[in-house]
Amino acid sequence: MVEIIFLAPFITGLLAFFLPKAIGRQLLVGTGAIHLILSLLLWKTRSVPIFENYFAVTPEGLLSLLVISLLFFLISIYTMTYLKESDLKSENVFTGCMLMFLSTMTMVTLSDHIMVMWIAIEATTLASAPLIYTYRTSASLEATWKYLLICSVGIAMALLGTVLITLSMDVVNVEASLSFSALTQVAKELDPMWLKAGFVLILVGYGTKMGLAPMHTWLPDAHSEAPSPASALLSGVLLNCAYLGIFKTNKIMYAAGLGDFSGTILIVFGLISILAAATFILKQNEYKRMLAYSSIENMGIIAFGTGIGGLAAYGAVICMIHHSLIKSSLFLSSGNMLLGYKDRLIKNTGDMASRMPKTFVAFFAGFAGISGFPPFGIFIGELFIIVGAFRTGHYLAAGIFILSLCFIFAGFANQVMKISFADFKKAASKTEDSDKTIGFKEKASLVWPQYILLLTSLILCFFIPDTLYQTIIEAVTAIGGGIK
Repeated sequence: MVEIIFLAPFITGLLAFFLPKAIGRQLLVGTGAIHLILSLLLWKTRSVPIFENYFAVTPEGLLSLLVISLLFFLISIYTMTYLKESDLKSENVFTGCMLMFLSTMTMVTLSDHIMVMWIAIEATTLASAPLIYTYRTSASLEATWKYLLICSVGIAMALLGTVLITLSMDVVNVEASLSFSALTQVAKELDPMWLKAGFVLILVGYGTKMGLAPMHTWLPDAHSEAPSPASALLSGVLLNCAYLGIFKTNKIMYAAGLGDFSGTILIVFGLISILAAATFILKQNEYKRMLAYSSIENMGIIAFGTGIGGLAAYGAVICMIHHSLIKSSLFLSSGNMLLGYKDRLIKNTGDMASRMPKTFVAFFAGFAGISGFPPFGIFIGELFIIVGAFRTGHYLAAGIFILSLCFIFAGFANQVMKISFADFKKAASKTEDSDKTIGFKEKASLVWPQYILLLTSLILCFFIPDTLYQTIIEAVTAIGGGIK
């Protein structure tokens, strides 16, 4: 049954709270492997859920599910060694919450009922908050409370938006279930005023969780304070889950003939997010916060492309897939950097090319990929978005988009060059041998997950399996997207 895909990690997550550390680590990897197998089987069979009124296998949900499953499996392998190197005191809580987080994110991808989607997205907040507080510092406590407070306000607005969409049915006496599929079918009969109001609130609400500016303020702190495996999931997967809620609501708007309204709002929020990232990334002094602002930029790119529609919507989905792969790789590499340099400040790093050569290759390749260098997929997605914007006459928006990307690249490249090639200036009191990175060995399990993620992104640039291509087309067609 379809529901077992999110029930399995929920059950193993509960067990992990009480099992010994070593078994908990193995359970993390084992559950990740089983989840990946089940996701691939679902991709092949397209089974029907038992609770059809609440869950459904949709193209956009399948795409997100496959990305989640692959990322979690590779991150879990990295996490096994990372936990040994980090020696976390609350490891049982960490592994348990990681599995619960997987369960709730999977539930988001399979949710079809508008209220079940809201519950699932709220559940991701509760499951992931303890991950941010793992190190038990004052900074991590502040980041956790900020995450809970801001996202809770956002999710409350999304709930109000959900109520207004329900009201758009009641005022015109339309009878249909509250599933996205049913609402899309009767969208033209819904009251447009309440539908518009509901979409705006849902966009702001789920946009808070997605990291769209100006609701993004929790994201840099949370990504910076969480352990790197958790940061990889937060950035590579959680943000996509929030986007999925917006995407499904936008399908209703497009079916109702209100695509221009929703598209314009998405364009505005997308550009604001990209501009915000460009502003903060230029002077960023912590490498994990720098990656967090890059995530805000990419969420803005995805929202912008979705709002433009047509070819740009196809580019947005391409960017979503490749951002997840590449950004997760970058956050895992940042975990190696933290283990090696014992510091998140860029000024206390340097010469990574010679001190951590394997991590350097993964980090620098990830930087090239996330910056939109060919042949990585972000380049292809951004190219489709720019062409789509010019095709639809959004010349000013396209100009702002391109200029902002240039500023972001300049700021990102400046900091990456310092990390990679600048002199290593770690305080002498913290190391006995300035020629060696502090007590860190680049074990295979701390490096090859990043390489696999980057290689997957690279392969998808040259070869997209037909089933994957058709699924992407089915997803974007529902919001007026396509490659023509």
